[in-house]
Amino acid sequence: MQFPIVIHKDETSSYGVTVPDLPGCFSGGESYEEAITSAHEAVACHIEGLLMDGESIPERKPLDLHQGNQDYENGVWALIDVDISRLSSKTVRVNITMPSRVLSIIDEAAARERETRSGLLTRAALQFVDRQTTA
Repeated sequence: MQFPIVIHKDETSSYGVTVPDLPGCFSGGESYEEAITSAHEAVACHIEGLLMDGESIPERKPLDLHQGNQDYENGVWALIDVDISRLSSKTVRVNITMPSRVLSIIDEAAARERETRSGLLTRAALQFVDRQTTA
């Protein structure tokens, strides 16, 4: 799953990273590269905590919506990939049946999102369940 991050730096500080779609998720680093690496770790840790607490993963908002936010002015934007299917403490192998055409569509979507099949199905299922419980 891709998450937009905004990287900011003042003259007197290290690089700071904010993850707009995950309130309370922040990171940083001494270099731009270190800030991105730390952001991967922060997002994974934040999502894992949400999952462990039985909470849902917030839906991503369009990047241009975040870019219009004055809190992120003068920041540098990047997208980071986090495979959420690897974050839960225990994985379970399941056997499902579906038409091969549907499986192909899922695999194409996963490739576009730079996710695994399992990651995409996990995210889609969690979003569906979250929408059903909040409706």
